[in-house]
Amino acid sequence: MSKFFDRLTPELTGFIGAQPVFFVATAAPQGRINLSPKGMDTFRVLDEKRVAYLDLTGSGNETAAHLLRDGRITIMFCSFGNHAEIARIYGRGTVIGPDHARWPELAASFPELPGVRQIMEIGVESAMTSCGYAVPRMGEMTGRDTLEKYWLKRTEEEKRDYWQTHNLRSIDGLPTGIAETTTPGSGSSSRNRR
Repeated sequence: MSKFFDRLTPELTGFIGAQPVFFVATAAPQGRINLSPKGMDTFRVLDEKRVAYLDLTGSGNETAAHLLRDGRITIMFCSFGNHAEIARIYGRGTVIGPDHARWPELAASFPELPGVRQIMEIGVESAMTSCGYAVPRMGEMTGRDTLEKYWLKRTEEEKRDYWQTHNLRSIDGLPTGIAETTTPGSGSSSRNRR
């Protein structure tokens, strides 16, 4: 049976911390719904009403575009082991770029990884657990180092060039905000000084 919470309990926090993968869903008022898998030790519970994840450079930047446009976000954790359980976090997210005043504080919570693009900070509005009985058990999950190796071979300038080519707009044409906050020499934008 599902249970709802208005904050993250110690039990929920423990379950979340034990999962090697999580899923992020966002949407703008119009256009496609985005659903992305994440991993690599990039999720943190900051307190009972706040979580964040380290966003690494990838082929798209849908979550940033949707958060800038709408703010709603759902994060799901699912056990693939013997303990069948699913946990969801519902909230509103903010995109924190490297030039944001709060970047050093939040970045200190994460390992140093190549290809870092943004941090998504989420205010927890509610959380929910459900059974997960239909989710299959899977063998041991091992990390993939492909993305890490890719960005270790590239310079900071090459990463920023990649952002300009692939991360400026969502697949529905919405701006992601990355041009405002991460273009070399652009300085901090007023949007990011909340």
